[in-house]
Amino acid sequence: MIPSPAPTRDSLAGKLPVSLITGFLGSGKTTLLKHLLRDPGMNRAAVIINEFGEVGIDHELVASSSESMTLLSNGCLCCTVRTDLQETLRELFIKRRAGEVIDFDRVFVETTGLADPVPVLHTLQTDGMLGAQYRLDCVVTVVDAVNGGLNLDNAPEAAKQAAVADRIVITKSDIALPAAVAALEARLAQMNPYAARTVAVNGEVDVAFLRDVGPRSTRATTRDLDRWLAPSGEGHPDGTYLGERVRAGTHDASIRSFCLWFEKPFTWDTFSAAVQVLTSLRGPDLLRVKGLVNVAGEPGPVVVQGAQHVFHPPVTLEAWSGEDRRSRLVFITRNLSRESVEALFAAVGTLAATGA
Repeated sequence: MIPSPAPTRDSLAGKLPVSLITGFLGSGKTTLLKHLLRDPGMNRAAVIINEFGEVGIDHELVASSSESMTLLSNGCLCCTVRTDLQETLRELFIKRRAGEVIDFDRVFVETTGLADPVPVLHTLQTDGMLGAQYRLDCVVTVVDAVNGGLNLDNAPEAAKQAAVADRIVITKSDIALPAAVAALEARLAQMNPYAARTVAVNGEVDVAFLRDVGPRSTRATTRDLDRWLAPSGEGHPDGTYLGERVRAGTHDASIRSFCLWFEKPFTWDTFSAAVQVLTSLRGPDLLRVKGLVNVAGEPGPVVVQGAQHVFHPPVTLEAWSGEDRRSRLVFITRNLSRESVEALFAAVGTLAATGA
C-alpha cells in the first residue's frame, strides 16, 4: 500500500536533487560527466561513481584527494562507491552537515554500463533517512549513436536504461552516419516518447537540459511538471498525451509507453489499492510510473512516481493550475498493455464504488 500523501508543508523544499546517469558500456557517460563538472553552475555538485579511475578527470582539475573522495579545483566533489550507494549517500550528507566536505547542492550518480538503474531508484525510494534529505530529479540515459542500435537489439540492460529515462543524450553523432543518428532518435522516440532527447555535439550538451527536471517544490504547478511528464510536447490537439507507443515487429516490441487519464477524482484508498494490485501482479513489468493524481479532498494534485514494485512517498502540490484536473499517469511497461492496466483500474474502481 502506498502511504498517504504528505502533509501540506513543502516536503520537497531543501532536499538535494539526485540525477542518475546511466547508459551502456562505451556510451559516453565519462565524457558527459567531464562536461558537467566544467560547467560554472555545477561548482557545488557531488558526483558518485563506481570507480574513480574510470572517469579520467584531468589532473589539473584535482585539488586534493583522499582514499574515496576527490575535491576538484572548480569546487565539485567526486566520491567513489566504497560499500554501497546507501552508505555513500549517508556518509556524504553527514560529512556535508559537519562541514567536512563542500556544501554540495546536487548529486550525480553514475552507474556501470551493465547496471540495471531500477535498484538505484529503489535506494532513494525505500531508505527513510535518504528520502528525508534527497529527492530524485531525473534519470539521464546516454546512448551511443554508433553502437546504440545494436546494444538495444542485443542487450536487455540497454533497452531498460532507455525505457526508464527522463532525459536521453545521444552521443558520438560526430562519428556516426547522419542516417544512423536519425534512425536511433526515431527508435528511442518510439520506445520512450516521455523522455526529452538531445544530441551531444563533441560530447557537450546544454547543462540546463539535465537539471531541475523533476518537482522541486509543492508550489510547483501542473504546467511546471509538463517538462517532467511530457517534455517533448507531443500530444493531440485537445491537449492529451500520446497513447500507447509500441514498435511492433522489432526487439523493442515488449516495451510499451502510454499515458492514462482519469476524469473522476480518486479516493486515496482506491488509488492505492489499484497500485497495490498492479504491483503485486505485474511489478517487475512496471519499468517506470509517474504522474499527477486528483485525490478527493486534497488541495492540489498528488505527485506519484515509482519503478517496478516500489513507489516514492507521494507529495501533494499546493494547488492545481488551470481548469484541467484530470489525473494523468505515464507508464513505461514491459509485456504489459495499456488495456490491461486500464481494465485493472476500472475493476478496482468498480469494487470500491460497490463497497466490495
